[in-house]
Amino acid sequence: MNGLAKMTWNEMKLLWREPLTIFFSLAFPTLLLVILGSIPGFREPDKSIGGLSFIDLYVPIAIAFAMTMLGLQALPTALAIYREKGILRRMAVTPVGPARVLQAQMLTCLLMAIGAIGTLVIVGRVAFAVPLPRQLFGFALAIVLCSAALFAIGLAIAALVPSGRAANAVGTLLFFPNMFFAGLWIPRAAMPANLRQISDYTPLGACVQALQDATAGAWPHPLQLAVLAAYIVVFGIIANKVFRWE
Repeated sequence: MNGLAKMTWNEMKLLWREPLTIFFSLAFPTLLLVILGSIPGFREPDKSIGGLSFIDLYVPIAIAFAMTMLGLQALPTALAIYREKGILRRMAVTPVGPARVLQAQMLTCLLMAIGAIGTLVIVGRVAFAVPLPRQLFGFALAIVLCSAALFAIGLAIAALVPSGRAANAVGTLLFFPNMFFAGLWIPRAAMPANLRQISDYTPLGACVQALQDATAGAWPHPLQLAVLAAYIVVFGIIANKVFRWE
């Protein structure tokens, strides 16, 4: 555990040297929330979305944005670069082992995600009176499952691509359709029924709906939890089967 803590601390320091990653995973989601919250119409209850305001809906979306940046871009890119440069191969002949690098990377991304989530929840509550999650355990479960699903997909990307540049490109390609179905451009509550049904089976669509349910005080629907669990299992198996240390 001491070795893992040291490696995680080193990974944290390395990540902070990547200003774009830090900006888009930590600062940008909060900035986006502040900009949207500054639009008067976004703070007013709307009957078309169940009497909620649009800013209420965008806190879970901004949370999903931050986790996606870490899980689909930061994690696979870093691991692919480590393999490309032979770092994982060299770690394989040390007592630490290359698997510890994966653990440290995932723990680093998880800690960064927790920081981003805490900031978004606090800013939403203090600045725009967004309700705090009323079903706290359901909210935490949704965060854990969503993080695990995105990390599993990120590991699968790192396992399949040949380089850090390719990992970044694949992560970017996956980012935009996932954020669309999460409701970044059209909130899920305002989507046509067919789009919302598709969104239910995407990792971020399921994640955002689970977070919104928990915030409203309801336990996340079993469908969303099952979808996230399925992504964890399927992509976890893929990553485990095909991941190469060199």
